[in-house]
Amino acid sequence: MDLHRRRSVLVRMSADGQRLGKMVRFTNDPARLKREIAKAGPQPKVVLEATLGWYWAADALAEAGAEVHLAHPLGVKGFAYRRVKNDEKDAADLADLLRLGRLPEAWLAPPETRELREMVRGRHKLVRLRTSCRNQAHGVMGKLGIAVPMSDLFGTRGAVFLNELPLPAGHAARLPPLRRAAARRCGNRQP
Repeated sequence: MDLHRRRSVLVRMSADGQRLGKMVRFTNDPARLKREIAKAGPQPKVVLEATLGWYWAADALAEAGAEVHLAHPLGVKGFAYRRVKNDEKDAADLADLLRLGRLPEAWLAPPETRELREMVRGRHKLVRLRTSCRNQAHGVMGKLGIAVPMSDLFGTRGAVFLNELPLPAGHAARLPPLRRAAARRCGNRQP
């Protein structure tokens, strides 16, 4: 299966590499995927690449009784250098790699683990965004040659300091949104 954001492609293949029917292109929908995979018979082996949005497809395939294999994107990348590249050939290549036992597999984490990973990943991104905003606010101070007299520019004393600063219009417009983003707490306890 060549999975994309809106539409995907299924290529069915026998154990000896013969194509079974035509390629199927469909709009992504769990119910539609289950109907299409049911045509492959009981417990089909299905491979899809671990790219953006694979969770729903892996879950739908597993619910439909498929043996799901997750192709590691970096491992599959080496096979992408061919003259003709399209979704059907991508899906067929994945099927061939699985069939021949050469598929570079990624770990298919269970839904509970994926949920925990999403929480950690989401918080990490928010913390990085907050840090970036704080660094940009310090950059504004540096551009204007303003020494920050306290250790925490975003604490109580820092807020008073920033509120009383006379800033040129461009910097005055830029600083408030940075301060709001930098002051937010990352995690479950956000106001």
